[in-house]
Amino acid sequence: MKNWNPWGGIFDLERKMGQVQELEKKASSPEFWNNPAEAQEVTRQISLLREAVDEYRKIEKGLRDLEAAAELIEEDQSQGEDLLAESIPVLQRMEKSLNDLEVRSLLGDEADPANAIVTINPGAGGTESQDWAQMLFRMYTRWVERSGYGLEVLDLQYGEEAGIKGATFAVEGSYAYGYLKAETGVHRLVRISPFDANSRRHTSFASVFAFPEVEEELEVQIEEKDLRIDTFRSSGAGGQHVNVTDSAVRITHIPTGIVVSCQNERSQHKNRATAMRILRARLYELRKREKEEEQAKIQGQKKEIAWGSQIRSYVLHPYRMIKDHRTGFETGNVDAVLDGELDGFIQAFLLGEGKP
Repeated sequence: MKNWNPWGGIFDLERKMGQVQELEKKASSPEFWNNPAEAQEVTRQISLLREAVDEYRKIEKGLRDLEAAAELIEEDQSQGEDLLAESIPVLQRMEKSLNDLEVRSLLGDEADPANAIVTINPGAGGTESQDWAQMLFRMYTRWVERSGYGLEVLDLQYGEEAGIKGATFAVEGSYAYGYLKAETGVHRLVRISPFDANSRRHTSFASVFAFPEVEEELEVQIEEKDLRIDTFRSSGAGGQHVNVTDSAVRITHIPTGIVVSCQNERSQHKNRATAMRILRARLYELRKREKEEEQAKIQGQKKEIAWGSQIRSYVLHPYRMIKDHRTGFETGNVDAVLDGELDGFIQAFLLGEGKP
């Protein structure tokens, strides 16, 4: 179901439970699995609705705990300081949960609940930009860990001296794509280069793209006749872990010119399956972008789709600041961000996107 968001109207618990009961009644029908695609969609909606209800109940419990603490403080002032100290962490968790709910209520696109496939590619500049790409890869893997998602590295190619030539990885979990779509664009780094003997300041660029991992119900059709599949020998840094057979796979989608490759696995069959997984995600995103552009023309508006535009600057010298140019959100806590604390940037983007 397109543009369906289980987090919309999150605090209407009675209505949410009614939706769950209605869908579960439908799922109990003997004819339920006669239409597998519809059955999978209903099952998905039940799971997402239950997740929303559980989150509401956690917040409800937190509010009850805070209310009880307030009553105890009022009754016995001598315990006030200790109870207040115990309540502060609960209040902080509540604030974070409410912020998360506000953001999730905006994630109504059909692909938002999906897993994400993320690619990172260095810009021009050789070792400098490759090192920056690896810093971004580390930043996102830390964010994935902090968020409780799963991570699967699909393709990772190391540079000759340092850094990476490119990375593709899957982030697995509810609404992974809905959050990570905020990271699509060019990321700019300004720092004193660790590779420059004269310690000069350098500017490096790397691109990040997030795609939804496409499920069958999103209907991306790929014809075998539209594919050119090449195999080649895997390469690696320093000649280590290099496969001596032609197990790496490169797939070209002829109608669109999209090229994907995978060389992580030793099995050609596994590399091909992974490359097809990436291709489906990229084709879906291309289809979505084309629809948005056509809709903008119909409405007589020019809608900017900033694929490749600079979205964020990470300045480490002469001062320390990270600023998102789309939202104006910024922080001086550079180390925390590079260690995966991205929620402030992601929330600012999604909240801004949700405004008329």
